Amino acid sequence: MRNLLIFISKYNAFFLFIIFEVISLITFIKYNNFQKATFISSSNELVGNVYLKVDQLTDYLKLGIINDSLARENARLRNQLKSSFYVDSSSLKTVTDTVYKQQYTYISARVINNSFTRRNNYLTINRGSNAGITKGMGVICSSGVVGIVTFTGPNLATVQSLLHENTRISAMLTDSNNVGSLIWDNNLDPTKAMLINFMKQAKIKVGTPVVTSGYSLFPAGTMLGHISKLDAKDSNNGTGIEVNLSVNFSNLQYVYVVTNKLAQEQQSLEAQEKQ
Repeated sequence: MRNLLIFISKYNAFFLFIIFEVISLITFIKYNNFQKATFISSSNELVGNVYLKVDQLTDYLKLGIINDSLARENARLRNQLKSSFYVDSSSLKTVTDTVYKQQYTYISARVINNSFTRRNNYLTINRGSNAGITKGMGVICSSGVVGIVTFTGPNLATVQSLLHENTRISAMLTDSNNVGSLIWDNNLDPTKAMLINFMKQAKIKVGTPVVTSGYSLFPAGTMLGHISKLDAKDSNNGTGIEVNLSVNFSNLQYVYVVTNKLAQEQQSLEAQEKQ
């Protein structure tokens, strides 16, 4: 307290100058209409800019919450897509007997780790067994197929990326019934993959969209990419078809884990056939 009084007494002239200046300025603005209007206009603009910056900062800080909310909403909307249902009809004679039943559901998740420049790439997502995710489920994003779940913990799961030598997706062309397999082929380019085992390559055209077939873990018609080159050479010195992938693996943030409600029944039946 004593030091404060010493400081004030030492600089009292300066403080008196500031006080008189403020009083003079207030009096000048208060009793002059033009200066008053100018001051109000300037102060309103200044306050408005401050509010704008504060609002932008607040929106930025809320981006994580907003993105999580949008991801959940997108998952809910995907659950309502017609491709998520299958037709269970008790009679083929009339259309009115057809009932659509849910086959695919989607769980939104955020990517917390991602590799795309290695020979075999993986992702880690912030959802695990507590959210109903199990090994073997497909993973997609808004632009197409991402990969397949390999391991799960209570709160996290790892995903074998499409950019992996062991990932093989059943694919087809949108303009025909041609079905083959999409592989990454270890080319170390995260934007391209190869189509192999297609029967009618003569009718395939550059630019044709490539989607998942009904034989994959994913709903039929899920985007994979577009054909960019015919008769491309693969790593085994064979001939394949080059595809520009639709997913940009370098900036993945949110994905959707696909739950196929018929997967367990299908696997059980196919296992009996192998016995």
